[in-house]
Amino acid sequence: MDIKPYLFLLLLCVACNTNKAVEQDAQQDPLATVNTSKKSIAQTLQAQEHLSIEERIALYRKLKKESPDAYNFENEDEMTMYGYRHLWNNQPNDALEIFKLIVEEFPNSSNPYDSLGEGYLAVGDSVLSLKNYEISLKLNPDNFNAEDQIERIKYPNRKPISPKEKFHMVYTKNAYIEDLQQLGEKLLEVHPNALKFISEKDFWETIENKNSLITEHTTFAEFAWHCSEIIANINCSHTSMGSFFFENEMLPNNLRFPVQTRLVDGKLYVIDAYSNKGKVAVKGEITHINNVPVPQLITDIYKHLQSQGHVETSKRLDFNLWSTTIIPYALNFPKSYQVKIKGEQLPIHLNMSSNEIKVPYRDNSIPFCGEDLCLEIIKDDNTAIMTIYSFNYYPWNNLDEFQQFIDDSFKKIKEKQIENLIIDVRFNGGGSPESSIYLLKYLSKQPFAYFSETDNSKGYGMQQPFENSFNGNLFFLIDGHGKSTTGHFMALVKKLNLGTIIGEELGSNQFCTSGQTILRLTNTKLVYYVANFTSKLANTNLPDEKGILPDHYVAQNIEDYLNEVDTVKEYALKRITTEN
Repeated sequence: MDIKPYLFLLLLCVACNTNKAVEQDAQQDPLATVNTSKKSIAQTLQAQEHLSIEERIALYRKLKKESPDAYNFENEDEMTMYGYRHLWNNQPNDALEIFKLIVEEFPNSSNPYDSLGEGYLAVGDSVLSLKNYEISLKLNPDNFNAEDQIERIKYPNRKPISPKEKFHMVYTKNAYIEDLQQLGEKLLEVHPNALKFISEKDFWETIENKNSLITEHTTFAEFAWHCSEIIANINCSHTSMGSFFFENEMLPNNLRFPVQTRLVDGKLYVIDAYSNKGKVAVKGEITHINNVPVPQLITDIYKHLQSQGHVETSKRLDFNLWSTTIIPYALNFPKSYQVKIKGEQLPIHLNMSSNEIKVPYRDNSIPFCGEDLCLEIIKDDNTAIMTIYSFNYYPWNNLDEFQQFIDDSFKKIKEKQIENLIIDVRFNGGGSPESSIYLLKYLSKQPFAYFSETDNSKGYGMQQPFENSFNGNLFFLIDGHGKSTTGHFMALVKKLNLGTIIGEELGSNQFCTSGQTILRLTNTKLVYYVANFTSKLANTNLPDEKGILPDHYVAQNIEDYLNEVDTVKEYALKRITTEN
């Protein structure tokens, strides 16, 4: 199982820049499958890293024999991630032994053989790698990763089609139409909430409309753009074609939109002119591109961007990351661009040089504190700022790092007698429920339910706050980048009335369809990612179609962006000063 694309979507930290795919069976999200009423066997083994791999596997067998009900031995996913942790840490031999153990424990599952095949490849044994990939494919004929790996091993000199070559390829009209039908059927089959935000009639009407646009000359790039709208209709932030990494990789450099822009309050501003310095100025407002009004263009683009429910803040922020790629797709790949700038009488023809273009464009709207977890004490203000850029801390990997940071931070907050604490979860794409719950235990003054008030079988039911929980004033900073577990976290902040929420509509809420099934269309081989597991908080009574809303709406205008002023944080600090 090549886990890289899977991690980008699940953990939001690795780009989909590989031509290998992941487990294709409906695989539950590690967010939702960790059974915390039992001890984590992967975490237990990880705590014994001083032992050799043979000794750790012997410990696994000993614990399973002596305490079969005390550990989550049934959790295939968690052990798989534990194995990949070693593979990523350049410990292929240790990973191989773990994958062998997983095959022994789950002999009827396809994915362990896929992982074992990758493990054997990592140590240079293509014969045993081929054998295990073939077993994996037999157990799951839809496992296209195993299919591809088998072909690579058998035909090492056969050159795969590159993304750049794929861009211009043309398939038959029937091949496209068959794939569109397959796409629709699979989305409805795999995603448990596919029709939560769209009617079945409207869903299939979109596909019929796309069928009518297919011709004998339709390129794969045009087809991919059609598919992105169909997938976005599910309105799920965990269901996509892998953000726009693949489309970006396909796009020829000479077709990119040659100016970096930022969409703010419905207006499109130039923030980097690249090779068009002297033609367009930074902060110039683009009103038309190739005679298409910007509002009309953005409306069309938003149809192709995935989001949770009907949240548009996340669409806007994604557009800002990928605008130089998305605009060409939306305009059907023009070979030249002219723009109209507000206040200018004549349209401006842009230079098409793209060597300087950065994709995705780093969002510099707020200063980065340097780490995923930061604590800053503001002198003389009796205020601390805790930045949580990620909840990406899992029992099978590094949850202890998150817990240690939180423990140390609140110890320091207590020692400094901090009265005002700002929790900044902007840019936080989510992660594990364990990390979210752990932080909430320091913030809540009352017991709270996470996923269920009555069912504690996974340890996500009623939670007890820590005795030394924070007793001061809480402020929370949010934005449209906040996804997945961040929505769960902020929904409980809202439900428990823990503090004042400042910023823009969050990109998520209490309702989340997570997990991952990775699929590939039969004819065009287009790969897409479909969520398969429902995770919803208990009894929040908040609307599922909206992100968590702030108590005080504060957004950065274009001047503050260009001057690197953190408008939202400045507002929070000013509010603290005023209230004190």
